Amino acid sequence: MVDSGANRVTVIATGEVQLQPSANGKSEEDRLRDEHEAMDLAADWSDISQGLRKDLGQQLHSQWIKPVQLGGFCKETGTLDLHLPTEFSANWVADRFSDRLSLAWKIARPDIRHVRISVQPGRRAPQGLRFGRDDSGRRGNGEAAAQPGDALGMSAAELGGLGPNGLGMASIGLDPSLTFATFVSGSANVLASNAAQRMAATETPQFAPLYLKAATGQGKTHLLHAIGHAYLLAHPRARIFYCSAERFMVEFVQALRQNQTIEFKTRLRGFDLLLVDDIQFIIGKASAQEELLYTIDALLAEGKRLVFAADRAPQALDGVEQRLLSRLSMGLVADIQPADIELRRTILEHRLQRFSPTHVPADVVEFLARTINRNVRELVGGLNKLIAYAQLTGQAVSLQLAEEQLTDILSANRRRITIDEIQRTVCQFYRVDRTEMSSKRRARAVVRPRQVAMYLAKVLTPRSYPEIGRKFGGRDHSTVIHAVRLIEDLRTRDADMDGDVRSLLRQLES
Repeated sequence: MVDSGANRVTVIATGEVQLQPSANGKSEEDRLRDEHEAMDLAADWSDISQGLRKDLGQQLHSQWIKPVQLGGFCKETGTLDLHLPTEFSANWVADRFSDRLSLAWKIARPDIRHVRISVQPGRRAPQGLRFGRDDSGRRGNGEAAAQPGDALGMSAAELGGLGPNGLGMASIGLDPSLTFATFVSGSANVLASNAAQRMAATETPQFAPLYLKAATGQGKTHLLHAIGHAYLLAHPRARIFYCSAERFMVEFVQALRQNQTIEFKTRLRGFDLLLVDDIQFIIGKASAQEELLYTIDALLAEGKRLVFAADRAPQALDGVEQRLLSRLSMGLVADIQPADIELRRTILEHRLQRFSPTHVPADVVEFLARTINRNVRELVGGLNKLIAYAQLTGQAVSLQLAEEQLTDILSANRRRITIDEIQRTVCQFYRVDRTEMSSKRRARAVVRPRQVAMYLAKVLTPRSYPEIGRKFGGRDHSTVIHAVRLIEDLRTRDADMDGDVRSLLRQLES
């Protein structure tokens, strides 16, 4: 017998070599197999990561994808774990890239059916980064593929007794952070908010179904999740089903292919609360529309509750048959308007309560509220990114840091600014006559404001150098290029000039 360290090699009379199990119960063969498996996963991840770098760009990839570490792979469940160093980064990647990562892994490795994104075991989130907890202290959705019952504290059996591949799994798909406690109400969404709370209350609502209409990122999905949580608190044994219209169609088509339509209908109509998001994606699917129509009729007849959400009103859903349109609009259609500046300020202040160790100056809050005005999701995402960057790099949150780190979000939210508007604003700022923008005067008090206006015209508008020159008294494009380069240089050397430009940018973008 020869002791080989981790394993013992026994040589028997026939000359055959047998590997004895090591202390951890694995033979040398198993260990080698595990090592090869890990190497294969690492090679696949390298390919996937490089592909994502091309799709997302170097900056996004370096900040969010590059820190991802491979975790374990469970062959029985087909689940691969991906780890990130902080709870914030895990939540961010799970929210924005989980679908893309899952698809990439499924293409690379058919045996991988689920991708779970979570915090690196043994790592703690930095102090103050409590993105994954709502006001009640429950865990967030950093673990993208929670086990049955984890999200709501109930077993799959309690949630309808359905198997892991059935509709029952969708009923635990609620995000614990999206509750009424974390939803900020204002004049833009008060009707939808109050209607959603009524739908989740113990008493029977006066309207059914509830239809939430809002543009992307205005809070309709938040309200859907909040209804689910509140309804379960009021009805602990209730069975709920939350899904997107696309998920509804996929499962319906699978049931058709597997000749399980009866089981599909039975399961679907066994729920007490049906929550369907993005109903606009059911357009043109005649068979799915018909099944949804029958489901609505069946659930309403039994006094069940239904809530739908879409980015347009029922009457604006093209390709939907009239009978289904009438069902969707027969209850209450609650419109969520874009958040006004007061609501955006309130949302930011509410969100900042979760980052108590990090100080965010009032001028930064005001800048974000005024500048990021397209939707609430971008507003909150911008704040999250700014605070995370400050905490992870040790920098203080400032207006300059916000402008530097949120360039992509700020650019997307900038309204269309004209050169005439820029000239008017610059003239008011420097107190010069508007005619000086086109005049031939060379006095410094006139030339510098004119150069600043040219610089802002290049930064804030898509106009070319010749086009800008024509708006400034027919000047040559080389004059505009000189002005732009000069102001860029002055901003790096002259704090007063940099302050003037920042002030003008805020005025023009607000």
